[in-house]
Amino acid sequence: MSTKKPDPATALIHHPYRPPEGFEAPQPGVFKASTVIFPNVAALRARNWKSKTGYTYGLHGTPTTFTLEERIATLEGGLQTLLVPSGLASIALVDMALLKAGDELLIPDNAYGPNKELARNELAGWGITHRFYDPMDPASLAAAITPATRLVWLEAAGSVTMEFPDLRALVRIARERGILAALDNTWGAGIAFDAFDLGEGLAVDISAHALTKYPSGGGDVLMGAVTTRDEALHLKLKFAHMRMGWGVGANDAEAVLRALPSLPLRYAAQDAAGRRLAQWWAAQPQVAQLLHPALPGSPGHAHWASHCRAAAGLFSVVFHEHIAAERVDAFVDALRLFKLGYSWAGPVSLAVPYALGGMRQRPAWKGALVRFSLGLENVDDLIADCEQALRASGL
Repeated sequence: MSTKKPDPATALIHHPYRPPEGFEAPQPGVFKASTVIFPNVAALRARNWKSKTGYTYGLHGTPTTFTLEERIATLEGGLQTLLVPSGLASIALVDMALLKAGDELLIPDNAYGPNKELARNELAGWGITHRFYDPMDPASLAAAITPATRLVWLEAAGSVTMEFPDLRALVRIARERGILAALDNTWGAGIAFDAFDLGEGLAVDISAHALTKYPSGGGDVLMGAVTTRDEALHLKLKFAHMRMGWGVGANDAEAVLRALPSLPLRYAAQDAAGRRLAQWWAAQPQVAQLLHPALPGSPGHAHWASHCRAAAGLFSVVFHEHIAAERVDAFVDALRLFKLGYSWAGPVSLAVPYALGGMRQRPAWKGALVRFSLGLENVDDLIADCEQALRASGL
């Protein structure tokens, strides 16, 4: 029998050592794989990628992604979760898995802009029609439903303008018509309210969540999740997920897993800071409307109070019509601590000006709007930053 030493290239790849089992630490391990090794042909043929009983291919899951899926499902109050590369991808997965040519979907007028653009472009090109409804008027949803309607999107609170709808009323209408209800739950993050337990026996069918925001918390990860409680619906989504080849990197999954334990603390801190800064803004003479669902006077505040126990650290300020948009832009440019950038829920506070005319079919306000998202800075420093920017811009 030969005792020849194996070539280093072979020995390094096929080394026989295996670390002992039983290692455990506060953070789960990071498993990276495209190829998954099977012990024998029988195991290869027996494993089923549709369940979490084993591993078949990296795209279908590793211990790292399975762990994150299970934790997000628990956070959302669901039973099954699928991970995708971004929040927008979670919306696209739902649409592409559940709709076909001739179908129609309904979208709230204040929905996340790319959700609407996906419907206007790719979905329309595939023969899937859409209509927008007023989420603050359940009768608007009821009137928009046709025999072709297969899916209703919900969003709470609304994108940028922060209206909080009567989710129970909207879900009840969809249920009575036998239509699936999908919620963009990024704002609620599984913390503010329970999407799968809205009360009165009502629940959404699907929760889409941009893990990019609060679950990540660092402003450095792109990821989304789609969560359900119905096994058949989950499998329909999972088959589409497999066919489209959507996966997430192990290091990104690790980053979200590391951030999840602090999510409730960060959400509460940013909620408190957001309310305090919003109340400060509400007292400023330049402000025509303060849009924060947890504060009285904001559209849908009564619905927020009925549904929620917390709020995201996010709000918008509508300036009086006589204040030119250029002056508002100058104010944003004068901010020092608030940075100018999209997304939210990271450690750095952000401010973005918006023109409502191009975002809504019937905008309720004509003045310039600035959306503020609170990071983790001291709120007194943030108030001082707003004060100095108002002075510097002459507002």
